[in-house]
Amino acid sequence: MSESESDRPSAPRRRWAGALSGRANGAESAPPTVGGPGLPPALPACPEGCVTGAPDFIGVGAQRCGTTRWFDLITAHPEVAAPASRKELHFFDRFHSGGFKPGHTERYHQYFPRPAHLRAGEWTPYYMSAPWIAPLLAAAAPEARLLVALRDPLERQLSGLQLEGERQRQRGEQLTRSMALEQFVRGLYHQQIVRLLRHFDRSRILILQYERCTREPLAELRRTYEFLGLEDVEFVPSLDAHPLRQPEKPELDAPTREAYLDAYREDVGRLVQAAPEIDIGLWPNFADLTEHSALASPAAASDAPGA
Repeated sequence: MSESESDRPSAPRRRWAGALSGRANGAESAPPTVGGPGLPPALPACPEGCVTGAPDFIGVGAQRCGTTRWFDLITAHPEVAAPASRKELHFFDRFHSGGFKPGHTERYHQYFPRPAHLRAGEWTPYYMSAPWIAPLLAAAAPEARLLVALRDPLERQLSGLQLEGERQRQRGEQLTRSMALEQFVRGLYHQQIVRLLRHFDRSRILILQYERCTREPLAELRRTYEFLGLEDVEFVPSLDAHPLRQPEKPELDAPTREAYLDAYREDVGRLVQAAPEIDIGLWPNFADLTEHSALASPAAASDAPGA
């Protein structure tokens, strides 16, 4: 079987005509397998003396939560291999309609060539919000440690809208309602973490808070290095870089802003009860949940993901 055939998800069968059909004019068609938006890059070479295998860590979320900066700070550590391809592999995105096969696991591992004594990983923020990806991660990298960066969900949403809007403007197009809805859904963190916990033990998930990483980068870096099992947890990389920093974000009128906040409030309330490492005081949009968070039961704290 050729490389492209082994990497190709099977085409979904549909009873209705539409763009998702895997057949066109009676012939089998297949999407490109590498290189495009939302698709993995070409496989990197494995240099002599290196090995490939499952990644040691995978960043799974969330978009616009400082993940590029944090990934750069992780891979700056001398015990971590520089990415052989790129930060975001998007390997599992295309299996939204099925088609993941055992051969895809081996192919995924080939994206992580490194000297045997170094750790390697990737960070694709899309992984956490896509409901089909958690079981695929568990199949392809069951021993990996998962990194989750979170940010005030409304501020994250606005940042995501700004990014998506800029991309659309470059194409001569405008934001659509489906894009706006996707940005909202990406901020429903609690339900996404619950999905991860169905496939990974709590001890394998580290929850980071964007605002705390910005305010206390050295302390949070040490916490990250410890979680990854690195020996030199006192290593200090350069903290100067701020990739993709946004000068401004779109504004919402008061009723629309309140509608989004109200829609997020229940999910945020559940999150702060389940994850006591989240400092709700760093999310002023949800300051009304502070008292509720303080009353979280010891049982809820003991069940916290990534505690």
